[in-house]
Amino acid sequence: MEYIRVTKENLEEEHICCAISNNKDVQVSSKKAWLSERFNEGLVFLKSVERGKCFIEYIPAENAWNPLIADGYMYIDCLWVSGSLKGHGYSSDLLDLCVKDSKSKGKKGLCILSSAKKKPFLADPKFLKHKGFAVCDEADNGIQLWYLPFQKDTEIPRLKECAKHPHIDEKGYVLYYTSQCPFNAKYVPILERFAKEQSIPFRAIHLQKKEEAQNAPTPITTYALFFDGEYITNEQMNEKKFLKLIQK
Repeated sequence: MEYIRVTKENLEEEHICCAISNNKDVQVSSKKAWLSERFNEGLVFLKSVERGKCFIEYIPAENAWNPLIADGYMYIDCLWVSGSLKGHGYSSDLLDLCVKDSKSKGKKGLCILSSAKKKPFLADPKFLKHKGFAVCDEADNGIQLWYLPFQKDTEIPRLKECAKHPHIDEKGYVLYYTSQCPFNAKYVPILERFAKEQSIPFRAIHLQKKEEAQNAPTPITTYALFFDGEYITNEQMNEKKFLKLIQK
């Protein structure tokens, strides 16, 4: 498989894998706008030449939009291979390229969010363990920080205290999200309208600055839904999923 690095220079011409559509689609334009501002902060986006969900996105941990302390590490925002491209070793290819690039930049290692059991939109813990990653910290809601050090006796990354105990004081449904995930541009407004029509207490908090995300009350900032102060899920919601969740 051949891979392409998406940069500021070719961003408009390349599809971004997770939202394959034209640039006029709000999901695509939102994601590309977010990416364009991150390239200067060291973000790398590698994707397959084949059209499909096969890519890795990573950034120096100091610039990650997550509340963690991992100076000198590279943080993997997303590693996603699915559909017909799954099962061919492409995840390993992409991870190997990330390791090679990170070592060349003098990084201490890699870190990524996952969980004890596979959750939607998070890396598969079985794959991470197979690749030598280990859990280095965990929040009360089961979200784990995994790491792959390049040398022994390397400082271990950790979550910030604000993310270790995901809880907020606000009642009702509260959603924290960023533009890192393109689906939010479409589905968050849909949830807001649906909640208003159904008189469901709902507030969406759009984290639009790195500093906001780095001090959020949740390890996952791309999408984190709370109810009456307690963390519920990081799974993207449409009206049907949200209604099903409410009925529980």
